[in-house]
Amino acid sequence: MGSVSLKIGDGTARFKRATLCTSALNLLMILSVLTTNLFALYAFNYSPIHLHAHNLNPHKNISLISEHVSLILREIGSSQKKLAKMEKELLGYDTIDISRPNIASELKLFLQHHQLPLGKDSRTGITEMVASVGHSCERSTDLLSQYMNYKVSGSCPDDWSLAQKLILRGCEPLPRRRCFAKGGSKLGLLKPFPLSLWSSVVDNKVVGSWSGYGCKGFDCLSKKKLSRECVNCFDLGGAENQRYVKSKGKNDFLLDDVLGLGSGGIRIGFDIGGGSGTFAARMAERNVTVITNTLNVDAPFSEFISSRGLFPLYLSLDHRFPFYDNVFDLVHASSGLDVGSKVEKLEFLMFDIDRVLRPGGLFWLDNFYCANDEKKGVLTRLIERFGYKKLKWVVGEKVDAASGRSEVYLSAVLQKPARG
Repeated sequence: MGSVSLKIGDGTARFKRATLCTSALNLLMILSVLTTNLFALYAFNYSPIHLHAHNLNPHKNISLISEHVSLILREIGSSQKKLAKMEKELLGYDTIDISRPNIASELKLFLQHHQLPLGKDSRTGITEMVASVGHSCERSTDLLSQYMNYKVSGSCPDDWSLAQKLILRGCEPLPRRRCFAKGGSKLGLLKPFPLSLWSSVVDNKVVGSWSGYGCKGFDCLSKKKLSRECVNCFDLGGAENQRYVKSKGKNDFLLDDVLGLGSGGIRIGFDIGGGSGTFAARMAERNVTVITNTLNVDAPFSEFISSRGLFPLYLSLDHRFPFYDNVFDLVHASSGLDVGSKVEKLEFLMFDIDRVLRPGGLFWLDNFYCANDEKKGVLTRLIERFGYKKLKWVVGEKVDAASGRSEVYLSAVLQKPARG
């Protein structure tokens, strides 16, 4: 396992892993410490013969020792600078260098440190305000500078795809901008709630343009399979209307059945990778507020969800959830929980889910696609480490309509234990 450290003061986070490079760095640091200690031992024990022969003044001896100490301090300072430089090279990135000629002036201004007008704050101990920018932005400086190249107090460019590209590269959070987001001239009247939950959404609800999408309207999207969780999910009058209230198989739990398992009631929830927002819509009908995590990958999910009168959270799963501990009564997730092949990445995500879920709250794993037995085993062992109570646990097969192959899915409702 690696270690995680956060560097406060320049708005960057730094993550280290125990690799061959860092092991070599540690070895160099040990050698440096040994070398400086040997210098110190030599300085304080070295007594040249000619000094005794001429019986020099004690003050001159002290002066000589001071010179040796100064030499040692210079050697230590030089070694620290060399080690810091090597560390940056081994890690592959440094903080954003705003002195580069191709950096946008707005980015330079945003990243500047701003001193507090009254000096050090007695409560927090900080002396300056520092902008928050994702550490991986250093690897995409050209794209970030392009994103920050705009007319101040003018309309923001139609560059949502550029912003999302930066987010998917780990450049999150993005810097703020001093321009007006496009909102269109006439977006039409909003439909009242709860009528908005199941009303069709017009194409001009999409802010800016449909640039970057394969489909250029919601009619096209309603006939598309965009992911395992979004098969015709924009067609609110079709099969999407039956989700969570009508079961197609043993893996499909009914919403009311799951809500009945909640200890102390279900009031607020969090849906990870919630497609077009249907889970949040069904919960809203039951007076439960749900925040839907989404990105606009292949479709304008955020605009569609908000047009239904629901709350979209534009955030990648690599980002720490911006919620306090133990706040949600329920967390709902499906195959969007699959964040790659590395077990550690899934562990970080699962621990963050556990953090925001209150004791006694429910974690609903809804039709998680098990690509193979190994993936199912990894997730199962990870869940068991948390000590959740299994209220429902079903492993079943479904036939994929496109390929005709039988696929394995895991559905479960788990209750978080109270920990001392």
